[in-house]
Amino acid sequence: MGNRTGDESLNVIYIVLDDVGYSALGCYGSEIETPNIDSLAENGLRYNNFNVTPLCSPTRACLLTGRNCHSVGVGLVTEIDWGPQYPNKRGRISNTAATLAEILKLNGMATYMVGKWHLVPGHEAASSGPFENWPLSKGFARYYGFLLGMTDQYAPDLVYDNHRVNKPTTTKYHLSEDLVDKTLEFLTDHISVTPDRPFFLYLAFGAQHEPHQVPKEFIDQYEGVYDKGWDLIREERFERQKKMGIIPLFTDLVDLNPGIKPWDELTATEKELFIKFQQTYAGFLTHTDQQIGRLLQFLKTKNKLDNTILVLLSDNGGSQEGGWNGSINDSAYFNGIEENVEVMFDHIDEIGGPLTSPNYPKGWAQVCNTPFKYYKQDTFYGGTHVPLIIQCPQRIPDPGSIRSQFYHAIDITPTILDLLNMNAPPVYEGVPQMPMHGVSMKDTFTEPHGPSKRKTQYFEMVGHRAIWQDGWVAVTYHETGIPFYEDDWELYNVTEDFSQKYNLAAKYPQKLTELQAIWWQEATKYGVLPLDDRPFRKGYEGLQEGRKTFIFYPGMAHLPSSAAPKVSLSSYSITIPIFRSNRIEEGVLIAHGNHSSGYTFYIKDNYLFYEYNYVGTVYKIQSKVEVPVAYSTIRFEFIREIFSQGTGKLFIDGQQVGTLYMPRTLPFVISVEGMDIGRDQLTSVSPNYPVPEFPFSGHIEKVVIELHDDQEYSMFLKKEKREPIYININGTIIFL
Repeated sequence: MGNRTGDESLNVIYIVLDDVGYSALGCYGSEIETPNIDSLAENGLRYNNFNVTPLCSPTRACLLTGRNCHSVGVGLVTEIDWGPQYPNKRGRISNTAATLAEILKLNGMATYMVGKWHLVPGHEAASSGPFENWPLSKGFARYYGFLLGMTDQYAPDLVYDNHRVNKPTTTKYHLSEDLVDKTLEFLTDHISVTPDRPFFLYLAFGAQHEPHQVPKEFIDQYEGVYDKGWDLIREERFERQKKMGIIPLFTDLVDLNPGIKPWDELTATEKELFIKFQQTYAGFLTHTDQQIGRLLQFLKTKNKLDNTILVLLSDNGGSQEGGWNGSINDSAYFNGIEENVEVMFDHIDEIGGPLTSPNYPKGWAQVCNTPFKYYKQDTFYGGTHVPLIIQCPQRIPDPGSIRSQFYHAIDITPTILDLLNMNAPPVYEGVPQMPMHGVSMKDTFTEPHGPSKRKTQYFEMVGHRAIWQDGWVAVTYHETGIPFYEDDWELYNVTEDFSQKYNLAAKYPQKLTELQAIWWQEATKYGVLPLDDRPFRKGYEGLQEGRKTFIFYPGMAHLPSSAAPKVSLSSYSITIPIFRSNRIEEGVLIAHGNHSSGYTFYIKDNYLFYEYNYVGTVYKIQSKVEVPVAYSTIRFEFIREIFSQGTGKLFIDGQQVGTLYMPRTLPFVISVEGMDIGRDQLTSVSPNYPVPEFPFSGHIEKVVIELHDDQEYSMFLKKEKREPIYININGTIIFL
């Protein structure tokens, strides 16, 4: 056990919200009701100059390790492991950077995690592991939540400790409620048996990441609130922020981001649809706040609130991933597809419910980030400047106050260690540790106007870059494919221009040059280089690397998409030997996806069906003949002709029984939801299943998926001297 000299009774709780921009909380100027979060601010401190990385996984790596994200191997989301040649994008925390959980556990504290992890490579998220990058191997004694970046709020892909669990069957189930239920279960066990042992709880909600899903009564709570539109709502938040003192009085509101239409220029249909999207986001956040309230009430009734340090923050700013029109299909963004307003409007009453995966449009995302410009993924303040609330009992002499010192996500864990009088070990489990990059913020508790101990901080995300130093920011918005040396850098004095409205690059070129040089120094120091602006690339995929044949067996646990065969932009076949003892045996043979997109292969009413959902457009093939009783071999083939076009064919015992030309298939991501064998476990790909999951009642011997080389496509790329297409961070399909 480590050397512990701090207060033996202090507990620590991190509460991490997802995609919650600077102005989204009530105590940061929003009209959205967040009374429980506001109570934390009333009893603690709000920081108005706090920054994170502009993306989920990197911020979480910074938060848990106290080191910069590139240094520990998490320069991007972890779904894609770029391979050993990219140590800054391995999708996992380096073992040279012990997490706070590991450090606190070493010092005798209990450690619990509930919610979103997002610090494991996608190919390691399968139920077979490996498990060394799952929460239990990173210092947490108990875990309940989801491993990757997002999941359905009504039908989540859940992991309990080191194993997957079936979809919850609770009536009126919601993930946020379930996460707090499990949190209270863990803490009840803890304080009942070991009441004197301090604990660390890391509670990371799926909210407010899409899909924005919440019970209807929470959406209805905001009926009429957003009818005035995003221009006026943004101005009202801005004025409220100034009155609260959460932004300086001299702050100017930035203009609308490029491409966002003034509200008055929208059609009546656009307005009604976009209002519903924002009502849903607001209701979702209020619902999340209600769950946080349950945790606070538990701590209060168990006499634990007064000896618990609470830290609440968001992982990045409001998300641009809903596109210009918003979205009801979660795979649309990842495939570069902008959804049609009229088509989505036909489903307006389903928004927030289990049959859609909604995300709001960019206009509301900028409102979320008031008073700043741009969004999540960008290194402007709209992506990085987020709420931070710290409640620390008996350590803050003026609760309810605001602190304006600049700090970063890497500074939180050093602050906790400082408060507990603990040191990060120089060696952990035999591995020498890199030094902490963060610094303690503890002095801000008692020195409201003292200087920040952080003097410099770099930012980088898929080529977007920024550097903060002593109140100056140099920042560039990088266009994918443009040489980095051609990037247009901007310069802001954020001490005098809080919102980054006035670009001073032309006025102070020497200052800009100085800051650019510092950026390169910091990038070299913290492992950012070499720069690479590809957010998605065909990289190292662990056990799938180079595989062309996959054999799956019935009874296999739900397989996340990140570990499933990549059938996009490929010809492939699915072969399934089955046995039916009678004509009534039917059900799903294989399904990959959800209501937004994916494919399913099933038998119903004695006929064989293949359905492919292209974000709402469904290609369906039905066999011309019935599936025989007894043994048979079922097969589907997709022959790709060029890009994502191709022809699907059905076979029974080698005889072709159906065919359909498919003019469009998904080029990159089949679905956010994963694959099941013999059932469709979480949310159904097809609405034609008569019962939940529609399990196959016959016998499946195995499912064989074979990926085939596409000679015609390869010849086209060679002739054009191109490589396979990928997608840039803003949804534009490009050649790399």
